Amino acid sequence: MTAFLIVLVIILFGVAVWQLNKIFQLSQPAQTEDSEVASEKDNNTQGYLMLGFVFFIYGLLALCFWLWGDVLLPVSASEHGIETDQLFLITMILIFVTGILTQWLLHYFAFVYRGTEEKKALFYAENHKLEFIWTIIPVFVLAGLIIYGLFTWSDIMSIDEDDNPLVVELYAYQFDWRARYAGEDNALGEANVRLIEGVNQLGVDISDPNALDDIVVNELHLPLGRKVLFKMRSQDVLHSAYMPHFRAQMNCVPGMVTQFAFTTNITTEDMRLEEDVIHKVENINAIRTEKNLDLIAKGEEELEMYEFDFLLLCNKICGSNHFNMQMKIVVETEDEYNAWLAQQAPLAETLKK
Repeated sequence: MTAFLIVLVIILFGVAVWQLNKIFQLSQPAQTEDSEVASEKDNNTQGYLMLGFVFFIYGLLALCFWLWGDVLLPVSASEHGIETDQLFLITMILIFVTGILTQWLLHYFAFVYRGTEEKKALFYAENHKLEFIWTIIPVFVLAGLIIYGLFTWSDIMSIDEDDNPLVVELYAYQFDWRARYAGEDNALGEANVRLIEGVNQLGVDISDPNALDDIVVNELHLPLGRKVLFKMRSQDVLHSAYMPHFRAQMNCVPGMVTQFAFTTNITTEDMRLEEDVIHKVENINAIRTEKNLDLIAKGEEELEMYEFDFLLLCNKICGSNHFNMQMKIVVETEDEYNAWLAQQAPLAETLKK
């Protein structure tokens, strides 16, 4: 009943405002026939406003780059990411050049050709030459970008059997990740969500011989310089395996297996020494230090200082705890990777426990 009364009051208030507006309009003096025709003063005002607005846009753009230019991703940690960044850079240059030029022409012409008593607008129905120019140029530019992008995507997604990629499964579920290594045979055992039971959280078919040496972990380790083929599954809803530093993303779809492959080109330790990463870490820890002073004053637990790590994130809004769905990725040398892998228990041993 209360909600109904509130809605009724809002409606009655709107009706009252509408009636008051009609009364106000009726009380105004009669307007002449040309009262709504723009005067030369109006045109000058609008022209200068248009010219001022384009400079405001340029200033706002420069301010955004100055304030937030350092939040961009650091150098790519995968080989294909270099090609992706190059494609992105070319696309953004074209967009910015075109946008800046067209905005200037739009606002400048609105200023220069604003209406005056001495000027008379020239109207003509068509200009085939002009229409051809502004049609054919975007066609060639977009076709070039699309073809370049298709070749880049084809190179990224192609997998040469001679590469002998390391096979790793990324398993997504609300709200966490698990990774499953293929073991010494480099072949993943069959799996199905219907087989999930007890410690067998990934539903691996333990009757499959290929599954006996599989290794399930909650921290992803990758060897430097070796191609990794990720097989991706989802237990419940649509997730998206997003590894921004490696310029990699692929949907994890319930009921099917998707895949993505890349080769790492820098270790975690070396990435931490990159100038951009150092600057970013310093900024984050400066914010956390300031925040800790407030927490200490309130007697609350302090925040830990931030240290850079590669991360696997979910890039789909998959539920209430989506923001917390991430897994640490460690890129290390081949020897360090082999030493870490040797310490992990095969799935057969885990299930026996």
